[in-house]
Formats: sequence, C-alpha cells, structure tokens
Amino acid sequence: MTSPLAAIPPPEVSGTLFAGLVAAARRHGHQTPGQWEDLKPGTYTYGELLRMTLALGRLAAKVTQPGEHVGVLLPNMAASVALMIGLSAFGRVPCMLNYTAGAEGMEAACRTAGIRRVFTSRLFLEKAGLEQQAAGLTSEDLIYLEELRPQFGLKDKLWLLGYALWFPEDAVPAKDPEAPAVVLFTSGSEGKPKGVVLSHRALLANVWQIQQCMAFSRNDVVFNCLPIFHSFGLTAGTLLGLITGARIYFYPSPLHFKEIPRLIGEKGATLLFGTSTFLMNYARYATPEDLRTLRLVVAGAEKLSDFTRRTWKGKFGIDVCEGYGATETAPVLACNVPDTNRPGTVGRLAPGIEARLVPVEGIERGGELHVLGPNLLTGYYYPERPGIIEPPYSSVGPGWYNTGDIVDIDAEGFLSIQGRLKRFAKVAGEMVSLEVAEILAHNVSADAAHAATCVVDAGRGEAIVLFTTDSDLTRDQLTAAARGMGYPEVAVPRRIRVVESMPLLGSGKVDYHHLKSLATAHLLHTDQ
Repeated sequence: MTSPLAAIPPPEVSGTLFAGLVAAARRHGHQTPGQWEDLKPGTYTYGELLRMTLALGRLAAKVTQPGEHVGVLLPNMAASVALMIGLSAFGRVPCMLNYTAGAEGMEAACRTAGIRRVFTSRLFLEKAGLEQQAAGLTSEDLIYLEELRPQFGLKDKLWLLGYALWFPEDAVPAKDPEAPAVVLFTSGSEGKPKGVVLSHRALLANVWQIQQCMAFSRNDVVFNCLPIFHSFGLTAGTLLGLITGARIYFYPSPLHFKEIPRLIGEKGATLLFGTSTFLMNYARYATPEDLRTLRLVVAGAEKLSDFTRRTWKGKFGIDVCEGYGATETAPVLACNVPDTNRPGTVGRLAPGIEARLVPVEGIERGGELHVLGPNLLTGYYYPERPGIIEPPYSSVGPGWYNTGDIVDIDAEGFLSIQGRLKRFAKVAGEMVSLEVAEILAHNVSADAAHAATCVVDAGRGEAIVLFTTDSDLTRDQLTAAARGMGYPEVAVPRRIRVVESMPLLGSGKVDYHHLKSLATAHLLHTDQ
C-alpha cells in the first residue's frame, strides 16, 4: 500500500541542508533572537547560525580533503549542527560518532566508514568524562575546535563578511541533493552497528513528510535532549526546527531526569521528542506546572508502554503520540497525530511511502514490513566491507528497505507493530514475540523495567529469558497474566533474571545484544 496523502516535494527537497538553512534564514529573517540556544551562554539568530556554518565549514576544509569522511564527536550544541552542515556544504561527509558506545564502538565506526580524522572539543571531552575514550581512537587524528579557530585569518574573515554572507550558496562548492549529507550508525541493539548513508534529499524529504502530518510554526519551541548522532534527535529534534522556524533548545543528555522537566517549563517548550523509557523517567520527577507549555509529545525509537501513556495522560493531561521509524528512513515512517491518536498503533504511513507486507512462516497476523520512499538511505557501510556503499535491497526489489519488523496494517491504514522478526523466539515449534513476554511483565509489575531475550534450549528449541528490576516477580504471576489477557502460556518466560537497571544504548533503547550475551553466559554457567 501507499500513503493516501499526496507527496509533492517542496523546494528544499531539491537542495541541500545548507540550502535549507539559507532558505530558512531568508524566510524567517536573519535577525531572529533566541532561534537556537544551548548550554553555552547566549543564543543564536539565523544570521549567526549561517555565519558559524560558513566559518566552520571553511576551517574544516583547510584540514580535510574533498569527499573525505570526517568523524564528529561533539554534544548537542548549535556549533555541532553548524559544523555538520558546514562539512557537507564544503563537500565533506560528516559521520556522527556515538560517544556512548565507548572507545571500541567508536573505533569500529571509524573503520567501517573509513574515517581518518575526528573533530571534537577538549572542553567537551573533559566535561563529559570522555578523555579516556577519545584517547582510544588510536588510528584517527583528533582535531580540536579550540585549536582550529585561530586558523581563521584575515583572508578568511574578508571572504566571510565581504562575499559568503552576501552570496552564501555561491560561496560553497557542494550542491548535489543526492550526495551524502551525513553518516549515522545503527544502534547495534541486536548486533554490530552499520554505517547508514543519508543524502540531503532523504533528510529534507523526511522533514517535509513530518510537516505534512503535524503543524509546526515559528511559535513552537523544541526541547531537544536526544543526541544528534541519533536520527530521531537529528531530524525531528533539529532539522525540523531549522526548516520550520521553530526555536530549539539543545540539551546535552536525555538522562538528566530531574533537570529536564524543570528546563522544559523554564524555556516554555511546546514540543518534546523522546523514547518511552525517557518519558517515563521525566514523569517521575515532573510536576504539571513543569510541562504546562507542552502541546505535543512524540514517542519513538522503542515501543511506548501503556504505563507511560497512562501516566502522562493522568498526571499531565497529555496524550503522547507514538511514532515509528528507523535510522535507514531518516527516520520517520509513521506517526500518530493529535486529531487521530490511536493507542496501540504507531499511526499511518507518512506521505510518499510505499509499503509491502511479506508473509512470514509461523506468523499469522501481518508480515515483514518493506518500504520505499524519498526518505530512504543511499546505502550501508558494513563492518565486513568498510568504505563501500551498498544500496538497500530487499526481497521486494532493489531500492526497497526491509525493516525487519512484523507489522499489521488495518483497513484505515494504521500500523501495529507486532515485534521485530529477530525478536521472535521459536518455542516448542511456535513463533512467539518477545514483546508479549514484556507486555505480561508490565501488566504484573507496571512500575518496573522489563526486557526479554531468548537462548537456545535443547528441549524446546528456544527459551525466553526475562530481565527485570522487580525482585518479587514470579513465573506464576506471569502465567496468571497470560491467562487473563488471552496470551498463550508458551509466551511466559522460562527464566527470570533480576537486574539493578536495564542496560541502555545512547538512543535510549534497551541494549538487547548485551542482554542476550548475559543470558547466554548465565545459561552456560548454570549448565556446567
């Protein structure tokens, strides 16, 4: 099926991120006080953003080569976004490194994307406690912004003030909307992360798709604490505001659960994007007064729990809208909207996205979702074949992307996610969604965190292992919940392991890869 909404690309989709910034500055005015704000004292107008982008792009071009893949190891700040857009405007490819992945994860990302130089900041590394991790990047040259700025000499200043600010699009060499705008890295929740190459066209098309689903304006204030190395934080949290004129407040970490609600109220934020896990933690510490200005809260990156949804509605009177997407789709594929928010679904497909459901043996409802649209990735960098872009391909055909998710689409076009195909276990010959085991656990113990994985079981094929922060949770309780909710008892976890807290990736998703390793190690230990 195809989204019923017509997809007529706006002018920005035929340009680049830099062209989008220039167009936004002309549309909304260069002198826009408080357009972007971060923890660095002061705010930025569109004119100041444009000047910073041109200056950082020209500086970066002095120490890199055209077409070079360049690492960016920086926090949520206006300067980080300006550097990213500036690099692409001067024909370099910014690769956004996930600093929560540790030295080994960042080094692997650099190898996969062929990165030899990494832009970062000494002050950032010191404040974030990342000096040791950065030192682990032994194969790459670290370029510190503090040491780069003095290289912007008189000739550069004359170029900037006398030419580039007056004729910005003529001042930069890169103008191809199909060229790589950024490389992001998959979260690695189920295995080794890949490099995802997203073009200018894909990112701007997704911004436009989001605009067609929801209304945004210059009166909005986006509170963006999601990292820009993650597609949700980059597109929804940053580029959407850049194009629409909404003001953006950048915050460096989504994990400051007590501080973020207070700042949302202080900054008068109207838009908040987050994961179910983060939203639940904000709700624990927020007061209704803190969140009084929010008009739209969108959850993505992981399934929105019923407990989180009910808490936000009951405590703050806010209906959280659940969306769905992937890094490979820049990222939004579908989203609920305030007027037609249907709990239990992730909304309808965004405009211009074509979908196919491929049947999967053993799964009766829905099928594996394959998609095609203007917001799809250019291709992958695989760890096994570093530096080589491989275009997307699925069983439906070339150019299609296989999400790996089992999805059902109803008669009105609403998508229901049944689970990832990789997150199904074959227990006693039956295909069982691991998410069902998590639903059972949440039904019994709503206030705790739960995550299910599976291990090989000689007698049953595979066995479900539930990790939980509730030390009192039992299999008898889960079995009773399964009976009461109409789920088969084969979905009840075989083993329960109590943990202090769930391991999370930088995106806010549960680190299932780590949990599977823990479950396997525990099984080997108990079998000895």
